[in-house]
Amino acid sequence: MSRAFIFPGQGAQAIGMGKALAEAYPAARAVFEEVDEALGEKLSTLIWEGEAETLTLTENAQPALMATSLAAMRALEAEGIAVGAASFVAGHSLGEYSALTAAGALSVADAARLLRTRGRAMQQAVPVGEGAMAALLGLDLATAQAVAAEAAEGGGVCAAANDNDPAQVVISGSKDAVERAVEIAKEKGAKRAVMLPVSAPFHCELMAPAAEVMAEALAAVEIAAPSVPLVANVRASAVTDPTEIRALLVEQVTGSVRWRESVEYMVAQGVTAFWEIGAGKALTGMVRRIHRPAGVQTVGTPEDVAKVLEAAE
Repeated sequence: MSRAFIFPGQGAQAIGMGKALAEAYPAARAVFEEVDEALGEKLSTLIWEGEAETLTLTENAQPALMATSLAAMRALEAEGIAVGAASFVAGHSLGEYSALTAAGALSVADAARLLRTRGRAMQQAVPVGEGAMAALLGLDLATAQAVAAEAAEGGGVCAAANDNDPAQVVISGSKDAVERAVEIAKEKGAKRAVMLPVSAPFHCELMAPAAEVMAEALAAVEIAAPSVPLVANVRASAVTDPTEIRALLVEQVTGSVRWRESVEYMVAQGVTAFWEIGAGKALTGMVRRIHRPAGVQTVGTPEDVAKVLEAAE
């Protein structure tokens, strides 16, 4: 069986995530301690006991989700399942940093600091209230792109930001343009078109200032070749060269997350099972909609770890 380890993005965060792993596995607890030290604050206290509203802030959610994913990875490793048990790693947006850290391309401390910088830069790129994102359900990518283009004709930016699965595309851009796109999408037969409760318009050209910040931040960090190939968001194919990875992480800030194509690529390479490492089950649902025969498993609690061990016997 060929498997891929996939790592969730923003939206999967929840108060209490990773706590049971940290209590059950010293190696998992060490990840949270390392992140706390790297950021110079007790992010772990916010994750486990804080307010959901504060955790949801982009600058907190991004390093918090990475920490939880890495804690889950360390728990698997403690039970003898290393990252090398996967043929590929991939992550949704910020999950790409988790994937690279799991595969040894980034240190946990560097990933935490980069994601704190990324979260702040993305938030500051567009004044609150000027940008927006919306999910278009029941439209394929080509139709969603046409909707976005038509909406942008009325002024402002509107683009397909996340191609999540065959029937879910997220668009991003100027608030007025995205609101127009929601109405156009309904006219074009979308099952649903809903504005998303996000604080900034991610993965579109409005994020250009954040991309500049990340280019500088990434230039100052060592990136090693990952021990397992990364299927990159903006390319939807495998990459291992550190220079290329650095460039793709910058491009990813304004580029579209090609998740559907990434999963299809891994399936075409023989992957039959996808393990979602960290918080939530969003990617598991997407994988099922992209390739129904795929085996899926979430790994976010000690019980999940026990299940995969049982299945591996």
